[in-house]
Amino acid sequence: MEENYEEIFKGVYKQLISSWNERNAQGMASLFSKSGESIGFDGSISKGPEEIVAHLEPIFRDHLTAPYVTKVKEIKFIGDRVAMLRAIAGMIPPGDSDKKPDVNTHHTIVLELIDDVWKVVLFQNTPAQFHGRPELVKQMTNELREQL
Repeated sequence: MEENYEEIFKGVYKQLISSWNERNAQGMASLFSKSGESIGFDGSISKGPEEIVAHLEPIFRDHLTAPYVTKVKEIKFIGDRVAMLRAIAGMIPPGDSDKKPDVNTHHTIVLELIDDVWKVVLFQNTPAQFHGRPELVKQMTNELREQL
């Protein structure tokens, strides 16, 4: 059963990242359940699609956000109707051609099957700074560079 859904989950994540990269707040928010939560890189929490749009629109309007480069690391079911996708991500600043290691991050997405549609119930964006372990920063950065 799990193998049949792997591409669906990767597709939802790809849509989420594509919406970020396209600076499309509505596109991102449409992937969330009514009570879905997004926890941003800075720790800010938005609950529900309307709040997610309200949080993201000013960011996209007022800042030239960097696009993500990602790699899915793990997908697993947590029961019959819930799954978790874990990925690593980095950003390439606008006008640059390489990743910026200090904004490497772990992405965790929890998906729930609601009315036959897989919806995001949690998206967490956790900085991957690996304090005092520069070799781990370098390893993650190199792994993400392979995705370019």
